[in-house]
Amino acid sequence: MVTSQQALKKYGDPTLEKSLILWDVPSNLEIGVIPKRLYCNKDIIDPLSQAFKNLIDRGFVNELKTFDGCFNIRKKRGLNSMSLHSWGLAIDVNAAWNGLGVTPVLSAGFVKCFTDASFDWGGTWTRKDGMHFQLAKI
Repeated sequence: MVTSQQALKKYGDPTLEKSLILWDVPSNLEIGVIPKRLYCNKDIIDPLSQAFKNLIDRGFVNELKTFDGCFNIRKKRGLNSMSLHSWGLAIDVNAAWNGLGVTPVLSAGFVKCFTDASFDWGGTWTRKDGMHFQLAKI
């Protein structure tokens, strides 16, 4: 699992936004609630493209109800370390149903669309964060 210390070492101070770009999501990957343009880390684009493609190809797009963010410079909720959202290395989806500390309701197939595309899922963590998908490696 990628840590904020690893992200800081690789990308530097997140307030400098050195590795962030405005990504125009290709029309073949535009799925409902996902914005047509995402401000995110350049290194998340290929895995996120694959995750979106997996959702489409495997028929799980209908489970995607809300897109709840990618880039946001902030600390992890209730902790002192920085969130990987600070470097645009994570996304949150369906937050209203998969909040921090709540048993996630995303289907195994939906989650696999992301984990097969090189994401870790917060729904398996001790402190469950079922809305959260972050890059597994940087």
